[in-house]
Amino acid sequence: MNHFQKYSVALLILLTVVSSCASYKTANVKDQKSLSEEMAKTVLVKWPFPIENESRPLKWTYETGVYLEGVSNVWKRTGNGDYYNYVQRSMDNFVGEDGKIKTYKLEDYNIDNVRTGRSLLLMYQVTGKKKYYTAAAELRKQLKDHPRTKGGSFWHKKIYPHQVWLDGLYMGMPFLAEWAAEFHEPEAFDDIANQFIHIESVARDANSGLIYHGWDESKEQAWANKTTGNSPHFWGRAMGWYGMALVDVLDNFPANHPKRKDLIAILERFSTAIEKSQDAKSGLWYQVMDKPTGKGNYLEASAANMFVYALAKGVRLGYLPSKFESVAAKAYKGIQKEFLEVDDKGLLHLNGTVSVAGLGGKPYRDGSYEYYLSEKVIQDDAKGMGAFILASNEMELRNIPAVGNGKTVMLDNYFNNEFRIDITGKKESFHYVWDEWDNNGFGLLGESIRNMGAKTETLKDAPTLSNLGKADVYIIVDPDTKKETEKPNFMDATSITNITNWVKNGGVLLLLANDSTNAELDRFNGLSKAFGIEFKKEMKNPVIGTQYEMGMISIPKGNMVFPSGPNAYLKEISTLNLTAPATPVVTHKGDVVMAISKLGKGTVFAVGDPWLYNEYIDGRRLSDSFQNLTATKELMEWLLKQVPKK
Repeated sequence: MNHFQKYSVALLILLTVVSSCASYKTANVKDQKSLSEEMAKTVLVKWPFPIENESRPLKWTYETGVYLEGVSNVWKRTGNGDYYNYVQRSMDNFVGEDGKIKTYKLEDYNIDNVRTGRSLLLMYQVTGKKKYYTAAAELRKQLKDHPRTKGGSFWHKKIYPHQVWLDGLYMGMPFLAEWAAEFHEPEAFDDIANQFIHIESVARDANSGLIYHGWDESKEQAWANKTTGNSPHFWGRAMGWYGMALVDVLDNFPANHPKRKDLIAILERFSTAIEKSQDAKSGLWYQVMDKPTGKGNYLEASAANMFVYALAKGVRLGYLPSKFESVAAKAYKGIQKEFLEVDDKGLLHLNGTVSVAGLGGKPYRDGSYEYYLSEKVIQDDAKGMGAFILASNEMELRNIPAVGNGKTVMLDNYFNNEFRIDITGKKESFHYVWDEWDNNGFGLLGESIRNMGAKTETLKDAPTLSNLGKADVYIIVDPDTKKETEKPNFMDATSITNITNWVKNGGVLLLLANDSTNAELDRFNGLSKAFGIEFKKEMKNPVIGTQYEMGMISIPKGNMVFPSGPNAYLKEISTLNLTAPATPVVTHKGDVVMAISKLGKGTVFAVGDPWLYNEYIDGRRLSDSFQNLTATKELMEWLLKQVPKK
């Protein structure tokens, strides 16, 4: 049993525990789709956008960024457009058409204000609207001029000179890493790595492995140790911010960067310290982590959720050893037992989050044990709810069949090889590529594949037996015509031979063509005919305007590839002619729409449309009468299952 399967079993047990937990006001949790979605629903109800209530003033704050990050992750997992639309309404409430962020002041040099920039980047990636880029660029400008310690760490705020708080790593570094990857600033990754390396070097306790909440380079603050500059205690949420920052930065940190291994090593040291300080009975952590038996100390919710997210994501992505799975699972069980509550309206709530904890300021916060226990503990703190959504969504990924473990899905970027100039003036590949989140990208497809445990790679060269040998599933989509690419790479005899032999040896090939006005079919058919499949030069299933129902193809339940019987949307497609060994999988109005073919040890699946792209699976355009994302996941699960066992 692999670790994804273990988590699936564990999560079912945990949900059973939650549904019978005495801390709940009602016993309807077992009927919920998922805890991450239920908490996201509460967020949408409690904090609607646009803000029109004077009792809730508009304010650009990091707290908003935390729960928007959670809601965004749920959208990527579920394809529920309500979640995406909520994030966009939020950003549109803050950002004008000129790209200025309401209530934000760069000259404050407050690193907290960078956190919500991740939502700006998502909006720019999806919509391409310049206003989101302009707004995010202002946050990037802040970081370029942000005051630093002599060792290069960002001050937490201008009003807190020479001070580094662990919180700031989460507020600034994931945004900076994503910006650097998106807009070609490779030099930023040395800076990002140094932020983590430096604070660990000055503020980590060698005995416990925990890192102090804050460090004062000047050693002038009353809370700072006059020898080390560190604050007196280890605050749970500060460590939580730090752990989440590490795993999120690694999403965009270059695989070949020499300091990547240093970040992973820091993450493992962090995780070991978290494991050592976990309460054996509850699976949770105390507000002041180094005083578990101290008078008045209590188990705190936001830190526990942050630790679950960091540990579980670290294991899933291979940064951490599998032993940390049990730490995360035990904590997640404790969170559900200790902190969750459902009200009479069926909304899920999170108890047990400390509202705030800081150092210095007015009135002065001295970092003492008594101080940390003096701050209010509240229900539905935005930071805690956001962390819970992140943690729950991460744990719920374990429910997805891990059919891709140890397998690689390779996407062709040779026959489909379109380019455009990005906003920085650099040439970039686009149109059906993994890292593209606009309408024509495969961002959500790639996310779904990786959630099944598979790796996603891109093949930019002509296929050979050598480079195809790195792939278990190979996808060719929408081969270029001359109107799309100045010098298109057409399918040729050598490529046909190489791909055919690869399939015979056990390769799984997915052919996603298009209608003849948008794809080169003559040469492409030279490949597909090797498997008994021909894409017709026709255009079926036309759709007029927004009459999306014209493009509906209803697949009967029990279909060998699409067992749920989803209603699929395919617009202006090329249908198929078949000869042996090909057989139809989906037909519509007498035409073959999808087909499979077996050759040697391998499998081929063909459809005359690139219908797995964001526009029709991410929930933003089609109504819920279509289930294109469900169909996408069922197809990819089926394809991955066709890979011969090694």
